[in-house]
Amino acid sequence: MSASLRSESPCITAALRAASRRLTLLYDEVMAPTGLRLTQFSLLAELERREAFPPTVGELAEIMTMERSALGQTLKPLERDGLIALASDERDGRRRRVRLTAAGREAVLRTRPYWKEAHRRFGGFFGEPEMAELRANLRDIAENPQVASAFGRSGAPG
Repeated sequence: MSASLRSESPCITAALRAASRRLTLLYDEVMAPTGLRLTQFSLLAELERREAFPPTVGELAEIMTMERSALGQTLKPLERDGLIALASDERDGRRRRVRLTAAGREAVLRTRPYWKEAHRRFGGFFGEPEMAELRANLRDIAENPQVASAFGRSGAPG
């Protein structure tokens, strides 16, 4: 698409979503030989970090800042392929914990070099210090309760 066809919208979310889609496509392209998409790898890597105490589906949705239904759709192929396992919580059988399987750990190990290569390419283009600052700003937006409270419960103008 030529630059003249791109939107000049002042909307920060439009720019953020466009950047996110572009980066996801680029990472997916680099990671394609592994058979995992960036969203799948991100979930598996998060579960690897939390192996000592696997999260429930609800906790994982919160960690990943995803709707539970969207997370469920993302988890289905990972469970089908044996990369994760869903098991009832020992203390509350109504809750399901998401565990990384041995095949899931192998998939993370196999995919991580490709993810690092995509990360290196973006860092080479964007710059490492700028990437660190961008990451910090985006995490602050995602995790800072003051950002959410600025919108109130509904997010409606008020």
